Amino acid sequence: MRGAGGQAIVADRSRTQFDLLRRRSRLECDGVPKLFYSQNLAAENSLQRDQKLDLSNAGLKELPADLFERVELRFLNAYQNEVSFVPPEIGRLASLETVILANNRLTKLPEQFGLLVQLRTLDLGHNQIAELPGSFANLENLSDYLYLHDNRLQTLPEGIFERLTKLRYLNLNLSDNPLQHLPESLGALASLEEARLENISLEKLPARIGGLQRLDEIALRNNQLSALPESMGALHELTRLDLRGNRFRSIPDWLAALPKLRKLDLRWNPLTRGCKAIHELQSRGCRVLT
Repeated sequence: MRGAGGQAIVADRSRTQFDLLRRRSRLECDGVPKLFYSQNLAAENSLQRDQKLDLSNAGLKELPADLFERVELRFLNAYQNEVSFVPPEIGRLASLETVILANNRLTKLPEQFGLLVQLRTLDLGHNQIAELPGSFANLENLSDYLYLHDNRLQTLPEGIFERLTKLRYLNLNLSDNPLQHLPESLGALASLEEARLENISLEKLPARIGGLQRLDEIALRNNQLSALPESMGALHELTRLDLRGNRFRSIPDWLAALPKLRKLDLRWNPLTRGCKAIHELQSRGCRVLT
C-alpha cells in the first residue's frame, strides 16, 4: 500500500497511536484521560499485525482503495493527513474497534459509518465536520472515548446519544463553533465519567443531564450559561465542576448538597456577593475559585 507520491506506507510502525496523537492528557490540558491511553495501548499491542494499520503522517489525500478489503482490521490510525472524505466503503470494516481520523480535512461522514458497530474508541478531532450522520447513533459499543474537538458542528441529531450507554468519555470542545444546543439524549450516557463541553456557545444544558449518574467531571468553560438545571442535583459522583467564563451571577443552593464535589471553578463570571452555596461548599473543604 502506498501513499501520496508513491511512498510506501508501513502497516505496523514502531510508534504507537499514542506517540502520534496530540498527547491530550491532563498534564497538557486537552482533556483525554491517561487511563484510556494506557488501556488502548495494551489493546493495540495485543493485536496481530494484520488486524492493525498505521497510515498516520503519510501525506494521504484520500484513504487507499485497498484499505476497504481489509475486513479483519480492528485498529485504524490515519492521523495527520489531508483526507477530505471517507467513502461509503468504510462500512465494510465492521470489525474496527479503534478509528483515529484526527487532524485531517474531513467535512462529513457517510451514513455507512454507522455500520462500525464494534467501535470502542473514535477520534475525529481537528477536522471540519459540520454534521454527523443519523447512523452515528448505532455506535452503541463506543465505550472508551469519543473525541470531536475542533470541528464545525452546529447541531447534533436529537437521538444521537440515546444508545451510547457504555461511553465513558466525551469531548465536544468545539472552539469558535456555535453549537448552542445539546440534545436531551445526552442524559442517556449512563456510563459517562467525564464530559468536556467547552467553547460551544451553550445557553442552557439539557434537563436530562441528571441522568449522568457516574459523572465525575464536567467542564463547561466559556459558554453562555447563566443557570443550571435542577436535575444536576442528582450527580452524586461529581467531584469537579468547571463553570469558568459564563454568565452566572449566583449558583443554586442545591449545588452545596453534592456530596463529592471537591472543586468548583467560577472564575470570569459576574458573581454577586454573599452566595450561600459558595460559603457552604468552602466550609466543608470544597475548593471554590471565584
